[in-house]
Amino acid sequence: MALFDLSRSELEAYRPEVREPADFDEFWGDTLADARSHGTDVDLAPGPVELGLIDIQDVTYRGFGGHPVKGWYARPRGVDGPLPCVVEACGYGGGRGLAIERTLWAAAGYAYLYMDTRGQGAGWGNGGDTPDPVGSTPATPGFMTRGITDPADYYYRRVFTDAVRAVDAARSLPDVDADRVVFAGGSQGGGIALAVAGLVPDLAGVLADVPFLCHFERALEISDQFPYGEIVKYLSIFRDARERTLDTLSYFDGVNHAKRAAAPTLMSVALMDQVCPPSTGYAAFNWYGERTAPGVRKEMVVYEFNGHEGGQAHQQTRQVPFVASLVG
Repeated sequence: MALFDLSRSELEAYRPEVREPADFDEFWGDTLADARSHGTDVDLAPGPVELGLIDIQDVTYRGFGGHPVKGWYARPRGVDGPLPCVVEACGYGGGRGLAIERTLWAAAGYAYLYMDTRGQGAGWGNGGDTPDPVGSTPATPGFMTRGITDPADYYYRRVFTDAVRAVDAARSLPDVDADRVVFAGGSQGGGIALAVAGLVPDLAGVLADVPFLCHFERALEISDQFPYGEIVKYLSIFRDARERTLDTLSYFDGVNHAKRAAAPTLMSVALMDQVCPPSTGYAAFNWYGERTAPGVRKEMVVYEFNGHEGGQAHQQTRQVPFVASLVG
């Protein structure tokens, strides 16, 4: 790996004009209204593992279309609520994994809801449990081009909606303080976190690490790495589909969602990240809050010599005090 993107000073000033559909807010308002019409039923069942200081439960809540979405819910045992809650989404290809993996935030004293990603879970980690019952037009293997001919059918419309509904589900739990909910994620999860930041106006905070799904046009120009490579492959087959494809992706671009965010955020980028180029993450960061909350607290952590792994546990050691500063 080597430094391949803009210089550090250029990144810090990088605020590109990103394709944005005129009906962006209407599209998402209608999408979320339909999802919420299915109610906020949350089913909790005993988890498969007993830990002395942490309670872990199996969660099922209603996502896009009322479809069942799985997750893990953890909280410190014997601590009176309502508690602040961290909701987290995972990286591309992963799933909710095993319950015993989802203990950090509960150990730090918070309620914690880790959402599964529909249709994923067989790419790395320890598996997922949520199917995606919706079909697709012809697509490149992977998830990036499923339903890409129409934003209403695009895969990430369902995933982003599932994530907003995870916040709704967390807020409905009696142990959770609905006013102190933070959304977190890395890579795909970081892109999802930015989407939720723009779609849920009253989050307490957002943690978005090495975010994917940002500034698609830039990513397709400078990175040949997958998953963006799935879109490149698709366009190499459907040679006349560039504008239609980019129009669809504009509804899901983390930059457009970040503009609408209002919650304080801690983000990170890695300067040798060829999967999610740093300029794409900086585009979201530099636009973050500008549409709705100029001057909102936002902090960027830079990992100069790392690729897409980013900060990993080093970033978590920054996240815990950041969240504490927001929600106590």
